[in-house]
Amino acid sequence: MPYAIIAVCLLPLLFIVVMYNALVALRNHIRDAWANIDTELKRRYELIPNLVSTVKGYARHEQAVLERVVQLRNQCQGNTGSTTSQAADERELVGAMRQLFAVVERYPDLKADGHYLQLQRELINTEDRIQAARRFFNGNVRDYRNKRESFPGNLVAGLFNFPTADFFEVESSVREAPVIGDLSNHASTMSLGRSG
Repeated sequence: MPYAIIAVCLLPLLFIVVMYNALVALRNHIRDAWANIDTELKRRYELIPNLVSTVKGYARHEQAVLERVVQLRNQCQGNTGSTTSQAADERELVGAMRQLFAVVERYPDLKADGHYLQLQRELINTEDRIQAARRFFNGNVRDYRNKRESFPGNLVAGLFNFPTADFFEVESSVREAPVIGDLSNHASTMSLGRSG
């Protein structure tokens, strides 16, 4: 009989421990997933100056667009705030990159430049990896939020102050792998982003 009472008393404690550990595991998955996004974003930030430099060689009269891309790239690279704050900066960079690709459309020699095409391929591949990492991150955020907000997980999350987690939402129009001969057309519709 005393063992039954002890078991009944320990059951809620065991439940709290299991739920707490599940929330910690999900929170750690989110951190790992964000590290994947961060790695790919850094790769993109490294490609942008080379792209801008190549475009500058052909499109000297487009200084304002080029400067805006570099400014936003630096702003995104320096942002260490919340996911929402970083997504807002990334959306601005996406818009500036669209303008840059619109500029490129006006320079046929640039669109045919081998160095530009190589950078463009690398950027497209990086964008695809960013989108895959973003989907993985947002899936982990969804699982964490479901556990944190549903009963009885919400009781444990509230008891131990588990913070909310935001999705990383940035638009992207990279929908399919480009055909190598059609890279210049694909790039004009390409957007860059840490998206959801």
